[in-house]
Amino acid sequence: MKSCFGYTRVSTAKQGEGVSLEAQREAITAYAERNQLAITQWFEEKETAAKSGRPIFTNMIKALRKSKAEGLIMHKIDRSARNFADWAKIGDLSDAGIEVCFATETLDFSSRGGRLSADIQAVIAADYIRNLREETIKGINGRLKQGLYPFKAPIGYLDNGGGKPKTPDPVKAPLITQAFELYASGQYSFRSLRTKLDQMGLRNSQGGPISKHGLETFLGNPFYCGLIRIRRTGAVHKGIHEPIITVNLFENVQQVRLGKSGKKTTKHNHTYRGLFRCGHCNAAMTPELQKARVYYRCQTRECPTKTVREDSIEQSVKTTLSRVRLKEADVASLAKVFSEWCAARVEEDEGKTIALQISNTAHKLESLTDALIDRLIDQEVYNQRKQKLLMEQNRLEEEAEKAAQKRCDLNRIQKFLELIKNLAVTYIFANPAEKRELLISTTSNRIVSGKNVYLEPADWLIRTETALSGLFGDPYRPTSRTLPKLRNQQLETLIELSQSEAIAEIELRISSK
Repeated sequence: MKSCFGYTRVSTAKQGEGVSLEAQREAITAYAERNQLAITQWFEEKETAAKSGRPIFTNMIKALRKSKAEGLIMHKIDRSARNFADWAKIGDLSDAGIEVCFATETLDFSSRGGRLSADIQAVIAADYIRNLREETIKGINGRLKQGLYPFKAPIGYLDNGGGKPKTPDPVKAPLITQAFELYASGQYSFRSLRTKLDQMGLRNSQGGPISKHGLETFLGNPFYCGLIRIRRTGAVHKGIHEPIITVNLFENVQQVRLGKSGKKTTKHNHTYRGLFRCGHCNAAMTPELQKARVYYRCQTRECPTKTVREDSIEQSVKTTLSRVRLKEADVASLAKVFSEWCAARVEEDEGKTIALQISNTAHKLESLTDALIDRLIDQEVYNQRKQKLLMEQNRLEEEAEKAAQKRCDLNRIQKFLELIKNLAVTYIFANPAEKRELLISTTSNRIVSGKNVYLEPADWLIRTETALSGLFGDPYRPTSRTLPKLRNQQLETLIELSQSEAIAEIELRISSK
């Protein structure tokens, strides 16, 4: 009985989980029994035949060339090969004396007529796969232009079937957002962040911990801020799925990845690390733990600034933050005036400016497309510039949404006033990470000179102090006072301050307490 190999093939692993392979096996087995052939080994392929170089097919061809079997049985011609390179290898086997059989084809591959018929069917199969590929690409590009991602959802998102946008995974999406925020802080390397995410419970699609490659992949994927980027071609499209991070956060992460935002690892998380500089040589004040106390030291030799204790720095911060404060009566009076003013005010539509900027960005995108059509730029430059413009467009849309939410929001104004009233107290009861954020948001020019600590309020805090001085008089004045007539400019100043990003970050910390 002649020994033969049995070869079955499906285009994808998913098809292999169905009945296709089993049906092919049954047909080949029945053919072998009818023709008194013995199948000595099976070869199963679960890769596309559109391209040559399938590993299992290649191994089978090598084994046949070494005469490890006398024949080859396949289901039918379009299951054997759909490209000319693989079909030529099958033809070479027949020329070398290997018997080539098809279980469902009445072809005599050894005869001239049978070989011609098989060649014609192979050409048709190759044309079919080319046409299928073109139609598939056309469909994929159509989905991308609609803002849909036609591939498997990245980690943190869920698939909802064809023609529907991906939606945030209620379990993984918040963890992905936290991963971006943690890495953007500059305090984590990939290794330490992987450990942190593992502790938080983030898992990949197989249920295992996130690999270093997986972490790098999703941290560099703009899908999470609303863009679709195809890695193979570099093409970028605006997605209609819901972003889970802001454009600013994504860009901050990219800066950290490129090493442009300071060091990423730290052995000790000292509260003021990297925030103070020497007033004499401008070197960074490095924290050191000595006998249960933290000292900040200038590492420059012969510099007059040596060390300063952490508690001295903390006292200076408290003094600075206590400069702006309000009494309960001031908060109530100012809130009432804001309420009356907002009710009577004919608001200018702040969104008009942003809408105009969005329109200008859309016009730039059109001009960029024209430049590509006119061959003024190449595809790579087009993709890079398009991504920047789409990022800018998404950022403007985020700003428009925030402006709409914040516009004359009395609750937000009340939070702002409470913040100013309790800024120093909030700092005292904050944990070290929150203290760092408060210090970064509320101070500038942080300097140590000799044994003395100097720091200034941030610009927004100085403007707040100035505005409140105009409204209530000197913030340090202990005597009672009445609320003076408010000017629109002063109210506008406080409205602007209450909507600033620095305040928003601090408010988030307060609201979570």
